[in-house]
Amino acid sequence: MSKSVVINETSYPVDVPDDMPLLWFLRDKLELTGTKFGCGMGLCGACTIHLNGQATRSCVLPVSAVVGQKVTTIEGLSENGDHPLQQAWLNNNVPQCGYCQAGQIMNAASFLATNQQPSAEQIDQAMQGNICRCGTYQRIKVAVAEAADAMYKEVK
Repeated sequence: MSKSVVINETSYPVDVPDDMPLLWFLRDKLELTGTKFGCGMGLCGACTIHLNGQATRSCVLPVSAVVGQKVTTIEGLSENGDHPLQQAWLNNNVPQCGYCQAGQIMNAASFLATNQQPSAEQIDQAMQGNICRCGTYQRIKVAVAEAADAMYKEVK
């Protein structure tokens, strides 16, 4: 029986060594290059994807661990790039070099899925594992709060 993984709502056969990091399967095999390589040790967050809705570092996750599960990359977050987080990123001029942005957004999306009205402290706590080389942390915090407001207006 062949192994497969669902990535961005599409099933793909897994025809690579079991220990290949998911990051390289996404980038090299599927050409989904929005997920970035940063440190290769799961520390910086540039490679963050969603595994069954949870923010997960793809550089240290073997492909064999995601067989039969649901993976979402930055490309799958929004077909047109109009997710409230993506819009808030642009509204607040968050991107500088842009390298960490996909991982930052994916981490924030997972966080906001479980916290609709985050405090500034909660945003800081949730985002602290994602490193921004350009230091746009204050803009990131504002953008996450703005996206929460846009996503959950009716909750307030």
